[in-house]
Formats: sequence, structure tokens, C-alpha cells
Amino acid sequence: QVTLVESGGGLVQAGGSLRLSCVASRSTFSIDLMGWYRQAPGKQRELVASISSGGSANYADSVKDRFTISRDNAKKIVYLQMNNLKPEDTAVYYCRRGTSAGTWTDDWGQGTQVTVSS
Repeated sequence: QVTLVESGGGLVQAGGSLRLSCVASRSTFSIDLMGWYRQAPGKQRELVASISSGGSANYADSVKDRFTISRDNAKKIVYLQMNNLKPEDTAVYYCRRGTSAGTWTDDWGQGTQVTVSS
């Protein structure tokens, strides 16, 4: 069992920045795939960014060149730096754990709200 705790959400004006953090309790965090998802009201949850144990990152087209995912294996934290935020980025953001094989698990954080005003 792993616990994922997100933080860093809030209210920001369009064009602003936020950094989300997700702290994991799993001792083997360093070998896990990690990802950030988001869910806007009335929409399906979508993958925003993922990062492999080796640091390779992938992004949804909608956030490329604006968001950066990173990880600190020593602290067992995965970050999502969000720049040039847009109102359409408004959503609850969730951290999710994957496996070293590259598949996703059912381990989710509780979510953190990001609201971008125009």
C-alpha cells in the first residue's frame, strides 16, 4: 500500500504559475513510473504528464512547453511545475503511481484543486 499526498494547488490568474508536489510513502519510489492527471468538471480524468524512474518525461499536447514534471527520488516527491496557466487548466490535479514495467496502478492521491481565473 502506498500513500500519495498532493499539495500546491490554489487560485491563480491566467499567465501565472504554480508548482504541485506529490509525496509518496512507498520505499521503492525511485523505480516507479509517476504521473499527474487532472479532471475538470464534467470531463474525464486525463493524463497530463508522466515521468519514468530514469527521468524520461511525456506530456499531453495541451500542456507541452508550459508544464514540467520532475522527481526527487531521495525525498520521494514528484513535482509539476505549471507556467503560463490558462483558464482551461482549471481542474483537480491527481498524482498516480505506475509500475517499473510502465503500467498504471490504482494508487492515487486525494487531489489538489487548481483554479485559473481569466
